[in-house]
Amino acid sequence: MNQLDFPILSLMMGLPMLAAIICLFVGAKAARWLALITTLVLFALGVVLWANYDIGGPQWQYVERVEMFGNFAWALGIDGISMMLIMLTVFLMPICIGASWESVKTRVGEYMAAFLFMEVLMIGVFAAQDIFLFYILFEAGLIPMYLIIGIWGGTNRIYASYKFFLYTLLGSVVMLIAMLWMVQDAGTSDIPTLLNYDFAPEAQTWLWLAFFASFAVKMPMWPVHTWLPDAHVQAPTAGSVILAGVLLKMGGYGFLRFSIPMFPEASEQFIWLIFGLSMVAVIYTSLVALVQQDMKKLIAYSSVAHMAIVTLGLFAFNRQGIEGAIIVMLSHGLVSGALFLCVGVIYDRLHTREIDRYGGLSINMPKYAVLFMLFTMASIGLPGTSGFVGEFLSLVGLYKVNSWVTLVATTGIILGAGYMLYLYRRVAFGELVHEDVKAMPDLSAREMALLAPIAAAVMWMGVYPESFMAPIRGDVGALVARIDRAAPEGDAHLKMGEAKAATKAHETETGHGESH
Repeated sequence: MNQLDFPILSLMMGLPMLAAIICLFVGAKAARWLALITTLVLFALGVVLWANYDIGGPQWQYVERVEMFGNFAWALGIDGISMMLIMLTVFLMPICIGASWESVKTRVGEYMAAFLFMEVLMIGVFAAQDIFLFYILFEAGLIPMYLIIGIWGGTNRIYASYKFFLYTLLGSVVMLIAMLWMVQDAGTSDIPTLLNYDFAPEAQTWLWLAFFASFAVKMPMWPVHTWLPDAHVQAPTAGSVILAGVLLKMGGYGFLRFSIPMFPEASEQFIWLIFGLSMVAVIYTSLVALVQQDMKKLIAYSSVAHMAIVTLGLFAFNRQGIEGAIIVMLSHGLVSGALFLCVGVIYDRLHTREIDRYGGLSINMPKYAVLFMLFTMASIGLPGTSGFVGEFLSLVGLYKVNSWVTLVATTGIILGAGYMLYLYRRVAFGELVHEDVKAMPDLSAREMALLAPIAAAVMWMGVYPESFMAPIRGDVGALVARIDRAAPEGDAHLKMGEAKAATKAHETETGHGESH
């Protein structure tokens, strides 16, 4: 179904591709404006996409398909989950261009082209309906990010870019082999068809492990997370925003689109692995974040802990857990992006990310302090912000499956409050000791224009999450129906029906006792 009767998804991929090519041949000023205008147009097209999305209609909408050769087809289409992740992408991208407006001064045309090309690939990953098209776009996303870190990054950018590239590429080689086997077995590369195809349980085990090798690195899950802090620290501010905001979500999207619905029995078989690694990630990376002196590293480790909540929610195999995991992905995309922007704002003034160099910023930068506080509270999961909704739902879903795992995951939220409030106290409160910190001006109009829309979205999601949950509800329902046969039993001693029967029996016995 394509309710607009024109290929809007292809347009959303073709437009930034054309702009990226033009950016390579124009001056710095023209490249900046072309990139900004293109990303704003894409955001407008995303709004059109959302406004015309038929909630309660067919699962796959805005479908386009052109047969190419063999089993390969240019096939695009989205469901509610894809649409929300595309909206996150097109919302953050103009902010990334704005964040780079003054800080990037060398090879500006190539920089803007890299971001536009990355936007093409990210939209394509979430819209692809052919498994080989998904793979090509999924892997190609490494290239622009590798260049952004390696060319415009910090002093150790070469090491960080190589580590990022090798970690994320090696995990995907086995996934390609698994995809080739799947297409041969099912006779199609069409993702919607594969979602309803039942692979043999013994084959599912190996296929699940092959996909896990790629998606676990992309999330990233512990212990294959070590590339992330290095990548964040060395990347320019906008690179960190898009890396945390969108690229990490590709791992979660992969679990959601492939691992869980296509291999439900294997997903249930390895639930202990997911829960074990996620519990370690929640506790370990939170403790590591507590002792960081570099602001970017602290936020990077917090991202690993938040993504562990996502994997716990996804593998709860129930509606609350999966819906919560998706909302956590959207919320984390906004909040972590905003936190990296907040770090970038003060880094541009003082050129250091060392926490102890700051202090007392609420005195001379009150606007900055207020917005930084909002994003800190959203990261913690304060009710009324986007962070609360997703984490609460994820933990409710997880509690239905395993109360002990839920207890461990909840301690991670408490530790999260510890390291984020500790960071905020050291940066915003206290006395203004350093003269160079005293001289730092408050947010400029450009910086306010970058942070205010994210603040509005964080509050909107926290106060009225139904806007974001309504489009995904039907798709999550279809997924739960698909995997219900493999859903694990909870650790409660009584099932709901048994609990009611036991209560009724107890009441009957009590009544007999009173009559005697």
